[in-house]
Amino acid sequence: MQLEKVRVHHRTGQWCPGVRTSDNVVAYDVPILPRWQVPGRPTVDRCYVIADEGVQIAQPNTFSGVLEGGWYVDLVDVEESEPGLLVIHDRDIDLLMPPRSIRYELLDLDEFADALEDGSMDVATAVRTLRNTQRFIDGRLRNLDEDPLSEWPDFPPAAVLELAQLPPF
Repeated sequence: MQLEKVRVHHRTGQWCPGVRTSDNVVAYDVPILPRWQVPGRPTVDRCYVIADEGVQIAQPNTFSGVLEGGWYVDLVDVEESEPGLLVIHDRDIDLLMPPRSIRYELLDLDEFADALEDGSMDVATAVRTLRNTQRFIDGRLRNLDEDPLSEWPDFPPAAVLELAQLPPF
């Protein structure tokens, strides 16, 4: 696997070290801000961005209790402000996959609607985000040929699992 070093601007305002594969999948490490840290847990999260699908995936170290080990998916846009400098734009729609079940929760549609209503998101961005959401669900979380699901059809994606094995950046 060929990797290019990148820096990623996270929504917390931090520039984080990471890598990008030739398939345009990014992994980066973001320090968890002190107010969100869980005592005794790691203080860094690894995020994975599948840029061509418009998603960012993480297994947050801030999750505890019934959510510990679960996955969080943000719908995003990726802007390359300069070569190797990536800015992640959160598009408000999120999915949560609890760890011990084959189900997902769709979150923050109210924030998405607010952004569209107040003009901070244009219609083209909203349309792209909604399409990316449906493609992600259909391609990674649903299998209409199997009822009921015994496992996710393609989640977490193989590219993410491969990047999870890399040492800290």
